[in-house]
Amino acid sequence: MADDVLTDLLARVRRLEDERDIARLIASYGPLVDAGEADAVSRLWADDGVYDVEGWLMQGRADVHAMVESPQHQGLIGRGCVHFHSPAVIAVNGDLASAVCETILLVRRDDSPDGHSRGFTVQRGGATHFELRRADDSMHGWEVVRRTTRLLDGSAESTELLSRARLSGGATAREPDADHRA
Repeated sequence: MADDVLTDLLARVRRLEDERDIARLIASYGPLVDAGEADAVSRLWADDGVYDVEGWLMQGRADVHAMVESPQHQGLIGRGCVHFHSPAVIAVNGDLASAVCETILLVRRDDSPDGHSRGFTVQRGGATHFELRRADDSMHGWEVVRRTTRLLDGSAESTELLSRARLSGGATAREPDADHRA
């Protein structure tokens, strides 16, 4: 009996630690991408990971790295931007996990003639679904297998991504199927 209680407690602690580690991984994306840390951002993904954002498909760490160093992204950084992720609904199933959150991209408005910022404007709001797996390298903990983000425009696709947060009491953690592999 005591062994069962201890085993259950250890499993619960591991699941909580996994959820914390995944939440930290997701939360780290915004500050890292806004700082232009291409190496650190790309290491959030698995070697074969996919980043699918509104029709832009990045396959592998090299593509994610190139996106951060691209003139378009560097232009956002130079202007002033904030990639913000809401708290994620996370489900862990062994060495696989899934998370759902909403994302916002804020971009600083042009300065006024007196040199003061006019604040930020919302450039994009999205529904985001992450598929993750425990990394082989214990130094990294978890890695993104696939991130899918769609504009919150009322479409069935963006609504379906958000709906994954309620399935089975939380995000569903499953092996990526053929429809979700690059």
